[in-house]
Amino acid sequence: MLHSVAGILDTGAPRTEFSDQFLVHTGFMNSTNENVSIKSGLQTQKYGMMTLPSVTICGHQMDDFEVFVSHFEESWGIDALIGLDFFRRFLVTIDYTNGVLVTSPYETKNGR
Repeated sequence: MLHSVAGILDTGAPRTEFSDQFLVHTGFMNSTNENVSIKSGLQTQKYGMMTLPSVTICGHQMDDFEVFVSHFEESWGIDALIGLDFFRRFLVTIDYTNGVLVTSPYETKNGR
């Protein structure tokens, strides 16, 4: 089953985070942890990890993708932060002139 999620690219996040509410909505979790509170000045609070069977970000499918489970500030309006784990796998170029984000896999010495 496919689910769409609103997320933002975050070079300050070491790993991609998904909101606990989204993970409950999609059936990956049974319930959120009601004891998690967001520290003052932050919009998310990480409190767990999980491996998602398949995730597609910017058109790139990644299987068995490990993510942080986070409680997101409700007023924030997003359910994912795309972190450095994505940026380390893909070249990300922001084309301001055309208003697009271009991503491609990094090439290795043997062309893959």
